[in-house]
Amino acid sequence: MKNRLPELRGAKGLSQGALAERLAVSRQTVNALEKGRYDPSLPLAFRIARLFDCRIEDVFDDS
Repeated sequence: MKNRLPELRGAKGLSQGALAERLAVSRQTVNALEKGRYDPSLPLAFRIARLFDCRIEDVFDDS
């Protein structure tokens, strides 16, 4: 699944570790999400969208 996570994270000036801490996941999980190797659970997708003040579909693209 494609996503805009690196772009959104960069715009907020967050490292992978800082984002992981805010989302209560590991840095490895953030890395896997950004590389498209891991699809988030629905609760995690909602936390990500809330953190970046956008909709889930603004972060993740299932095409």
